[in-house]
Amino acid sequence: MSDLTTEQAIPVRIPTPLRGLTGNKDLVSVRGSTIGELLEDLQTQFPGIGERLFDQTGALRRFVAIYVNGEDIRFLQDQKTPVCSEDEVSIVPAVAGG
Repeated sequence: MSDLTTEQAIPVRIPTPLRGLTGNKDLVSVRGSTIGELLEDLQTQFPGIGERLFDQTGALRRFVAIYVNGEDIRFLQDQKTPVCSEDEVSIVPAVAGG
């Protein structure tokens, strides 16, 4: 794992259903060089958010998508997807409809 103190802060967009866990912030800054590291820092800063994002195996829940520059990480390198300060990262809950 990298030293998170040397990583640049990366903004992450938080969806409305999770903002209660982030002090109602829609944008938070986290540190890391991969999505997995960002999510680890997010959990450290905002306890309880991890249970909403991950299942018991540590995988992202089916109804949670994370995008880097508009691309779903499931079609990139999943939690190993590299990120930098210029990237736009968003957590998006799945929307069901009919």
